[in-house]
Amino acid sequence: MREFDRAGFRLHLLPRMRLGAVRVSWTLLDERRRGTRFVRLPIKSILNSPQQTGMGFWSLNPYVGCEFGCTYCFARFAHRYVVERGRDRGEAGAGEWSGDAFEHEVFVKSEAPDVLALTLKPSRLGDAAIAIGTATDPYQPAERRFRLTRRILERLAQFHGLNVSLVTKSPLVVRDLDVLSRLAERSRLTVYLSLITVDVPLIRRIEARSPMPQVRLRALQKLAAGGISAGVMIAPVLPGVTDGAAALRALMRAARDAGAAFVHAAPLRLYPAVRPIFLPVVARHFPALLARYERAFDARGGVSEPYADALERRVARLQRETGFPTWAQDEARTGARTHGRTGMRGRPSLDDRGQWVLPL
Repeated sequence: MREFDRAGFRLHLLPRMRLGAVRVSWTLLDERRRGTRFVRLPIKSILNSPQQTGMGFWSLNPYVGCEFGCTYCFARFAHRYVVERGRDRGEAGAGEWSGDAFEHEVFVKSEAPDVLALTLKPSRLGDAAIAIGTATDPYQPAERRFRLTRRILERLAQFHGLNVSLVTKSPLVVRDLDVLSRLAERSRLTVYLSLITVDVPLIRRIEARSPMPQVRLRALQKLAAGGISAGVMIAPVLPGVTDGAAALRALMRAARDAGAAFVHAAPLRLYPAVRPIFLPVVARHFPALLARYERAFDARGGVSEPYADALERRVARLQRETGFPTWAQDEARTGARTHGRTGMRGRPSLDDRGQWVLPL
């Protein structure tokens, strides 16, 4: 192994030989002083089809893992898959996966823009959208150095008639307003600023490394002023924490004041890879809710049908109250099918605080 010392990071070139065969291996590209590692992940494809994901759109993620490390993030399972697959192949540096590896070892798909240019065939997409950032934030701090998201957008801007959506928590998205504008001239483009609350102390407890609410809202304002169709993705809505009418109303009003064209919402998905990270946060900050959280989610991490239906009803009422189209109205207007509907059949029940009771 060769190691080069530079100010701020160390660069390791990992072995490329295994069992006498030449192959491309993981390579350590950068390492923060605080310990976060950035590892090159060789890829042959970058687009995930609807058949692969079970969703109604194509997805694209330039990175696996995320420096923001939000405690509720469902994408930890994708990071675990990459680590365990690398370990099974005998990759140098691949070991046992742990929950905090998601934010401390970020995989970088360095060839993503070139692979996309070689493999994207718009005729294969049909009416489906390409969603960027479904499993990791495409504008996490690593993007300042690697610029993969910008280069991907530049590739997409060369095509006509695409349907592209992008989800991020980061104000860094405004850096690429020029590319986003070119893309929007040729294709349908929707940018979602992800924000679960305008309560700063709550944000610091739940997603301490992410940009603060007002910073995201200012980025939204700049996108809207630049002519980009942009709004707020309230996801996940945390049962008993951020699902109250007052909290949702405050967030929607802030989004409206920032020029949002829409607000969408979706409930928490408590997947097995998320439970060991998020439940201790609930125990520490919301101990009265812990028993409900432990019982309320099904084996696949989903909320109950009555809760999902009740949440959809509440969100729709508040959307109308704050001047936003409801999910159904927005879909009918744009034809976009980039994100799933929150609602399911069932009847809501309310507790004395006006929040939905989780099933016991």
